[in-house]
Amino acid sequence: VDKFSEFKFESLKDFSKLGNIESVLNWYEERKNNSNMLTTEIPLTECKNWNFTKDFSEFYHVSGEFYKINGIRVSGTSKREVTDGWDQPFITQIGYDGGILGLIRKRFDSIPYYLVEAKEEPGNYNKVQISTTIQATFSNLKRAHKGNKTPYSNYFLNYKDYPVEIILNQWMSEDGGRLFNKRNKIMLIEHDEATDLEVISLNYKWLSLFQIKYLITEHNSIVAPHLRSAISGL
Repeated sequence: VDKFSEFKFESLKDFSKLGNIESVLNWYEERKNNSNMLTTEIPLTECKNWNFTKDFSEFYHVSGEFYKINGIRVSGTSKREVTDGWDQPFITQIGYDGGILGLIRKRFDSIPYYLVEAKEEPGNYNKVQISTTIQATFSNLKRAHKGNKTPYSNYFLNYKDYPVEIILNQWMSEDGGRLFNKRNKIMLIEHDEATDLEVISLNYKWLSLFQIKYLITEHNSIVAPHLRSAISGL
């Protein structure tokens, strides 16, 4: 049976023996309640390590990585709602290629599961959302932030060094109304069933494909758009 036929079969029923959908929702609530992240709105001029160019044409990170905010003038818009054009700020990823949205698939007792993360992001609706195994820009993967290494990133960056098979590896475009020419790489890798893979913290959990699709259908506000994008490729 080819992989994509198997994905369809997985979507028909919840075959998980690692917990039902209620346990998944309870896990999410625990992770959300365990979050200590706070966000406070501040003036752009007070953002540490972010500067304006002298002519105020760009707002950028001092590392030269991540993204910049710049103004764009749009014309030739006779087919749009605003027919005479408009000006707007755009978020432009450095290099345009955002990062990797990667899922690890692994079988336990022949049943396939997907390793997801309850991930904190400062702009998330509900603060914590269920996302892919890794959700990281190339700037983050290069540790331009001087912070910790992205967990599980080596499985995607150096997959030849691990007992994994590449199932999906393709570029996917992002929202062109706010992000300028941005795309992300969607990756799905399958880890060898006979080889152990450690779940490094309570923020990670193995879900069935049925459970992920159920959450997207019934509890979409707690599912990160990156996981939705990854699943759309299956």
